[in-house]
Amino acid sequence: MADANAPAHIKGLSMIDKRRIEAEILKHVYDELKASHGVAVAQRTIGEAVRRSAVEQAERFAAQSPEGTSLQAFIDMQALWTQDGALEIEEVGRSADTYAFNVTRCRYSEMYKAMGLGEIGHLLSCQRDGTFCEGYDKRLKLDRTQTIMQGASHCDFRFRYEDGKAG
Repeated sequence: MADANAPAHIKGLSMIDKRRIEAEILKHVYDELKASHGVAVAQRTIGEAVRRSAVEQAERFAAQSPEGTSLQAFIDMQALWTQDGALEIEEVGRSADTYAFNVTRCRYSEMYKAMGLGEIGHLLSCQRDGTFCEGYDKRLKLDRTQTIMQGASHCDFRFRYEDGKAG
């Protein structure tokens, strides 16, 4: 499922390549904000901008879903984020209303740390996961207690439909 609003030269890029391009730009914005307004303002600003972007992107994905949003359509999109080995995952459970997996390797985290953005990698990537749900389907919720980006051995993704009805 391609991002319909992306320029043609961006559509063919993997998600990790898109995130690298965004991070290269946001790194400079973050550095400028830190210098002029301090770390707290810089992190709050970057975090809010990325949150809004995630919701907007998810709304576009939902609008492009021919049969409407569903847990299965959401699961099918996972290939976009795992493409090119960007994430290594192990599924730990699935039902009509839930989908649970652990990320055991996160190249997004590795990339942000290598770019010198480890202190905001969670804002650039991890926070997108829950806020993506807001734009895709407000009934879809993410429970996660830990991330590789913030030092854990794995990320524990637990998605569920709040009202128990997927789709």
